[in-house]
Amino acid sequence: MTTDSQLNQDKNKDYYEKLYDNYDIEGILYWIKNLEEVLPRIISTNTTWNGLYKYNFQKCLKGKKVLEMGCGDCSNAAVMAALGAEVYANDIASASGIIVNKLNNNYDFKHPIRFIEGDFLENSLASGSFDFVIGKAFLHHLTIPVEKSFIKETARLLKAEGEARFFEPAVNSKILDELRWHIPVPGRPSKFNKKAFRIWKEQDVHPDRSLNSRHFENVGRKFFKETEIIPVGTLERFHRIIPGNRFNSRYRRWALKNERFLPSILNIAFARSQLIIYRNKL
Repeated sequence: MTTDSQLNQDKNKDYYEKLYDNYDIEGILYWIKNLEEVLPRIISTNTTWNGLYKYNFQKCLKGKKVLEMGCGDCSNAAVMAALGAEVYANDIASASGIIVNKLNNNYDFKHPIRFIEGDFLENSLASGSFDFVIGKAFLHHLTIPVEKSFIKETARLLKAEGEARFFEPAVNSKILDELRWHIPVPGRPSKFNKKAFRIWKEQDVHPDRSLNSRHFENVGRKFFKETEIIPVGTLERFHRIIPGNRFNSRYRRWALKNERFLPSILNIAFARSQLIIYRNKL
């Protein structure tokens, strides 16, 4: 691992140890105890969940062995386990392991979630073990050289018929991306405010790297016969200018449902996010 990659990893570990310290799991417990009501709602209105659960992914999980990279607050690991999957959850932050223990102690999963702490590249898991390897907004935390190693390791761990799914930000338009940096959002100042932006950038846990769909397609082809990139959020991204929680949710539901009817060239160029699927490992 390069020096820059190690520094990036250390920054991520420190950040997420603090973020998930003493994390309250009540919200996650509510979700998994009311899954039949909650899951369809969040899939229909939340970009990340909508993307990751494309093709009725929730119906594919029962009885499957799943590894999640960068499990974070463990909400997705908990949902997959509640849906009947045997879930292995990995994170560099030990705080995520504490969340896993709390979840296992407060919910009767058919298969308790197993936490794998530390650097994913140093795991001792057997080759060909998993039906699915999942990353929910994870790869963009890695430098490009480390990402390549992660995808290679993903292929090793998957069964021959297994599938990898990664939900990531999409940057396929340089103009749109530059405009985005100049619009302030909660937690991130505008690039027009040079001093505040520089301070924010120094603290940011995301390395400067490509988030272009073609990049993810190319790196996937090194280890998989089949790659599929599904753009998500072309219309949904405008929800921030829609007032009112109720109308905002209705707009997001409509946008995520109907953006698939847009010409593919528009979806690829303007999508906020993307689902990356790798199948048939080499």
